Amino acid sequence: MQSGIRYFILIIVSLFFLSHIDIDAQAGKLPPFSILQPNGKKFRAQNLPFEKPIIIIYFSPDCEDCLLFMDKFFNRINDFNKASVVMITYLPIENVAKFAVKYKTGRYKNITVGTEGSSFFVKDYYRIMDMPFAALYDKNGNIQISYQKKIPIKELINKLQKL
Repeated sequence: MQSGIRYFILIIVSLFFLSHIDIDAQAGKLPPFSILQPNGKKFRAQNLPFEKPIIIIYFSPDCEDCLLFMDKFFNRINDFNKASVVMITYLPIENVAKFAVKYKTGRYKNITVGTEGSSFFVKDYYRIMDMPFAALYDKNGNIQISYQKKIPIKELINKLQKL
């Protein structure tokens, strides 16, 4: 009986340890996310074209800093034509739809907007504490740089142009 309990505890501890190794092993790579778009369709990381850089932006449509960043981002939208941009939030799809209308995201073929809902997979993957968050990946899905809270738009553009 004692050995059975020890064996069970060993399995639980091993699984816990292995789950953390898996997360750390993924560090630096594009997370395998799945989001729901305002049109009701699912979008997955594997749907991204990997022949160009990728920018992941994690935000909240209710966050003042996020909206200030989005204003700057959309004022410089042509500087981001080279990249696939995915804007992800955790808020309900209704909030995402209002955001998409406000910023007319449907006009841009390289921008995808959606919610991960309450899964918080992306939020946890990046260990996001402050928003907005942005991560820039090269065409091979390797992270180049990431920012939390304060995203220097000119620096992000310069890094993107060098890829």
